[in-house]
Amino acid sequence: MPNLPQDCWSVLGIALVLYAMGCIQSISCKSKVFRESISVIEVKASIDPVPTSIDESSSVVLRYRTPHFRASAQVLVPPIAKKETWIVGWIQACSHMEFYNHYGEQGMSSWELPDLQDGKIQAISDSDGVNYPWYGNTTETCMIVGPTRKESKFNISMNDNFYPSVTWAVPVSESNMAKLTSIHRDQSFTTWLVATNTATSEMVTLQTIKWRMRLGIDVNPSRPLGQRATLRQPFAQEQPQVLSKNEPIPPSALVKPNANDAQVLMWRPKDGPPLVVIPSKYR
Repeated sequence: MPNLPQDCWSVLGIALVLYAMGCIQSISCKSKVFRESISVIEVKASIDPVPTSIDESSSVVLRYRTPHFRASAQVLVPPIAKKETWIVGWIQACSHMEFYNHYGEQGMSSWELPDLQDGKIQAISDSDGVNYPWYGNTTETCMIVGPTRKESKFNISMNDNFYPSVTWAVPVSESNMAKLTSIHRDQSFTTWLVATNTATSEMVTLQTIKWRMRLGIDVNPSRPLGQRATLRQPFAQEQPQVLSKNEPIPPSALVKPNANDAQVLMWRPKDGPPLVVIPSKYR
C-alpha cells in the first residue's frame, strides 16, 4: 500500500464516512418514499338507512338488530423492492359506550367497559379477538409480500352492527316475569385504514373514519309478547365522517383486551349496592 500523507488519509476518511451516510440516507429515503407512495384511491363509509329491527319471538329475551356500518377502500401500493411483508387493513376502537337496560323502579342492568369509563384509556380495541390489532382477517385485510415488480391495487372492506339479547326479566331475579321497560344505547367508534410492516411494526395511517350508533326502545312489559317494544328515535343513524386529517391511534386500540372480552354486565338497583352479573372475560 502506498505511503500517503496524513492529509490524504483525512480526506479519504471523510469521503468514506460521507459515502456510508449517503447509503444510509438512500435506504431511509427509499423507505420514506415507499411509505408516502401508498395511496387510497377511494374510500367509502356509510350506515344502512334502515331502522333498528326488534325481535320478540323469544319469551326469555328481546333481541334487536341495528343497521350495518360499512367501510371500503381501494388502495394502491407501489412495488416493494426488498424482501418484506406489508399488511393493509382496518383497525377499529370504541371510544364511548352507554348500554343501559331499565327495569322500571327496580333498577337497570348496564354493560360497561371499566377502564374506558374511568378514563384510564382513550379507546378500547374492537378487534375480532384473534387477529390483533385488525378488526378481522378476511375482507378486512390484505397482505403484500415483497419483493414485487409491479404496484398492487386491491379493495378491503368491513362491516359492523349490534345484535344483542336483553332479558325480559330482571337478570338477578329468580322470577321470569317481564319487567324490562326501556333500552338505551349510544356508542362511538373510530376506524382507521392502516398499512403496517410485519417485520419492523412500522405503521402508516391512511384514513380515519368516525361513526356512532344510537338507539332507544320503549317496552311495556304488561302487553302480550310480540306487542311490547317500540323503537324510539333515531329511525335513521347519523352517517359516518371520513376525516380530512388523520387522528393518531391510541396504544390501547392495538392490544388486548378487546371490547367484547373487557365488558362487564352490572346490575344497578334503585336501592342497594351494584352487583356484577357477568364478569370480564379478560384476566
